[in-house]
Amino acid sequence: MDILAHPNPALKQTSSAVDPGADADLPRLVKVMARAMYDAPGIGLAAPQIGVLKRVFIFDIDDQLGVVCNPVIIERSEETEVDDEGCLSLPGISVPVERSVRVVCEGLDIKGSPVRIEGSDLVARMLQHETDHLDGVLIIDRATPEERRAAMRRYMESAGR
Repeated sequence: MDILAHPNPALKQTSSAVDPGADADLPRLVKVMARAMYDAPGIGLAAPQIGVLKRVFIFDIDDQLGVVCNPVIIERSEETEVDDEGCLSLPGISVPVERSVRVVCEGLDIKGSPVRIEGSDLVARMLQHETDHLDGVLIIDRATPEERRAAMRRYMESAGR
């Protein structure tokens, strides 16, 4: 399955909560998402990026696939950092995005058991980025107006538009 690219309207939609215990399609969805993420390659992928409006994202930072359903960032550090961030739905560009350097995210795993991830630096950035996707927020939405315009120019040029 292909990863949707901006300006696909599905990327701006808010996703619906899932019930891992009752959603028989969830394991297949995670397999499809993992294949797409690894083929891209990337470190995270949210279900809306393949056109499925479910509150699910996957990630792989330490060579182990993780799945979070219905994630909620329950804690954010006051300390933030601006760093260039890329996105599989905006291939070929990166934009500076300010994020908390440490977050705590809670949700459910694929079987419905509680999951709690405490992450800093790259893990914190990924958790915030993927959760944003579930709310229809892209990295360009987090950029300053000047950076957004410059990023969109680069994106259009790289896409040959």
